[in-house]
Amino acid sequence: MKVSITIFGIIIFLNTVSTAFSRNGSSLPGSNIHEKFLMDTTGENNQKEATGPIIKKKHNPKIATLRSAILPGLGQAYNREYWKIPIVYGALAIPTITYLYNNTWYKRTRDAYNIKINNDTAHFANIYPILQNVDPSALQTYRNSFRKDRDYSILWFMILWGLNVVDATVYGHLKDFDVSNNLSLHIEPTYNPMLSAPGLSFTFSFRNKHNILKPLPDAR
Repeated sequence: MKVSITIFGIIIFLNTVSTAFSRNGSSLPGSNIHEKFLMDTTGENNQKEATGPIIKKKHNPKIATLRSAILPGLGQAYNREYWKIPIVYGALAIPTITYLYNNTWYKRTRDAYNIKINNDTAHFANIYPILQNVDPSALQTYRNSFRKDRDYSILWFMILWGLNVVDATVYGHLKDFDVSNNLSLHIEPTYNPMLSAPGLSFTFSFRNKHNILKPLPDAR
């Protein structure tokens, strides 16, 4: 009988405790601590993500210069000016094709000239067909002309390669240049009394991105 009363009392006590916790919106004291810890941790992470500084990688013009010097168009790709790459290779293709053409005909006229000037009848068949009836003096002129044009092709190829490097370097420096609405250009007509002639004046104005309002002085 005493055991039954004791068990009944324990059941009533547990029922009272569970009802009290359910009213407070929690089940166990330990779960409140765990949930609070998770909420605090999540809040701190979100706050760090929201307030953390966004670091933008600075554009380095030296990298663009070095890459264009190694391979044409690679510096333009680093500057994200991909539309220039076909132009670069198109420009370099012109002296390359002219070099191959002039070098081929230089060798043909040179060999034909050497065979004829030395009267080498054993190798007469090696002369290019359209050059077999050409005089040695004319072959010498053609040979010198093709050699000169070949050398110019090499020179133009080097110049265009250099311009490719210069383009990548210049636009690499201008990559971080401010071209937003904070820049403005004003063109105004002017008159020069010394020359008695009209002219134009160009005025560039730079405005700050953030207008800072200074506090007004206290009235006394």
